[in-house]
Amino acid sequence: MASIGEFAFPHNGFEAVIFDCDGTLVDSMPAHFDAWCDALSVYGASGVLREDVFFAMGGRSSHDIVVEINALYGLKLDPEAIALVKRESYFKRLASVTLIDEVAAFAQSLRGRVPMAIASGSNHRVVEKTLQLLGVSDWFDEVVTAEDVAEGKPAPDVFLHAANLLGVAPHKCLVLEDAPPGILAAQRAGMQVIAIPMPIAAPRA
Repeated sequence: MASIGEFAFPHNGFEAVIFDCDGTLVDSMPAHFDAWCDALSVYGASGVLREDVFFAMGGRSSHDIVVEINALYGLKLDPEAIALVKRESYFKRLASVTLIDEVAAFAQSLRGRVPMAIASGSNHRVVEKTLQLLGVSDWFDEVVTAEDVAEGKPAPDVFLHAANLLGVAPHKCLVLEDAPPGILAAQRAGMQVIAIPMPIAAPRA
């Protein structure tokens, strides 16, 4: 499991908690980045996505990321084709994905006490498979992804939809997020937000 070090979570002041998945509950961003590099390489765009740029895009849908890459580099990559290869490459790396200790412990402490949801910029298959692999899929009452709404993060849609499914007013929801687009989306939804720092992990080889 990955750790985010010293971090304090609130124990009251909210009636529901909504978690981002990648980079917040789950230390999966390195696996996602490597999968993106694989997919872009397959379509002749090797090296166009820097790691720091990718992390700044965290929480956005695959379609939106490809659209931005096209705009940045004057490319004409097919978002659907790239997303498909990227997803399959990520699945091959699932064994490297772990829970983030402190966030997982916080979520586990709320089970049966507070309604909880996942609100992710990814798609259902990726999120569900990740949660199932890590044995936490039954912790959450609802899973909302970019596929379920008109606009992904940084639009507030995924968070508002999650709150609606949980039956809790947005201003009574607490959101845990790691990436700027997701933090902005939660703020736009009128929710309380905790920004999760990047996990402390061993250097990558």
